Amino acid sequence: MDLALSSEQEQLVDSFGGLLAKASSIERVRAAEPMGFDADLWAKLIEVGVTAMAVDEDHGGWAATLLDLALVAELAGRNLAPAPIIESQVAARLLAASGAPAAQDLLAGCLDGSLLVTVALHPSIEGRLPLVPGGAVADHVIARHEDRLVVVATAGQERRHVDNLGGQPLADLDVGDDAVEIAFGDAAAGCYETAVDEWLALTAAALVGIGSTAQDLATAYAVERRAWGVPIGTFQAVSHPLADSATALDGARLIARKAAWAADVGDARGPELAAMAFGFAAETARDATYRSLHVHGGYGFMLEQDVQLYYRRARGWARVWGDTRRAYRRAAAHRYEIGS
Repeated sequence: MDLALSSEQEQLVDSFGGLLAKASSIERVRAAEPMGFDADLWAKLIEVGVTAMAVDEDHGGWAATLLDLALVAELAGRNLAPAPIIESQVAARLLAASGAPAAQDLLAGCLDGSLLVTVALHPSIEGRLPLVPGGAVADHVIARHEDRLVVVATAGQERRHVDNLGGQPLADLDVGDDAVEIAFGDAAAGCYETAVDEWLALTAAALVGIGSTAQDLATAYAVERRAWGVPIGTFQAVSHPLADSATALDGARLIARKAAWAADVGDARGPELAAMAFGFAAETARDATYRSLHVHGGYGFMLEQDVQLYYRRARGWARVWGDTRRAYRRAAAHRYEIGS
């Protein structure tokens, strides 16, 4: 396993990093609240192929690897991008994997940006889809409904936007009678679980990005802020926790990229690693943002400060699917199934 970036991946990081630094500035992120969606940013991302890159060339895409997508996801987290990047990419890959004619028709619109398609992370409960990421702005949602995988059109139904600390366009939606089946039985279950694994791995990378920027904010403030004539970063009570976060973030980045790599090469531990990466990245981002906020002292709790934006999203983005305990239980279940 070699996780060193290739020259093409370095160019990918430079390209998306430059775009997000300009189009997803803190001012734009704040302006997008509380809905958490910037239509202009989304249009720019579609223009540069953020969704098209996720699928292979046979389906009209760029054939980017999941590791490539993880690099973009980390940048999205670093810049708190108010756009459903991960959900759209996972949905596109799911449509491509389905093979159903209806899925292929929808995929074309997904790739050219005429349709925004997302995926529900929780199976339907009595016909209801809870906490659909991007559901408040999506045109279609791919969902697990009973023993089927279906596409649900949002047009004509009430979008019940869910207020959340993560600044996301979450919504509760319904599976209507007009839902279109794209997979059934074991095929539906397999496609759905793969989509969840991919979402976990990519969101782990995004959480690393959130934690990394929060760490940068904390270290910059620790150098700037002075007490008793010296920077507060010289005090062990400040510097040691920040060093712990720096180490943990490196580890979280490594396992997130390893999970993406494992999925790309078909490693049997891919699903296990995706859940492990999500759990550890969620814990690490939570701790890094907590420490960053406290390094800022009372200022950290003020809405005028940027650090609280990262603090809220480190928790909100992860809890859309579940907490770290659920992630580790999922990892353990995969480990027992495939052996150690």
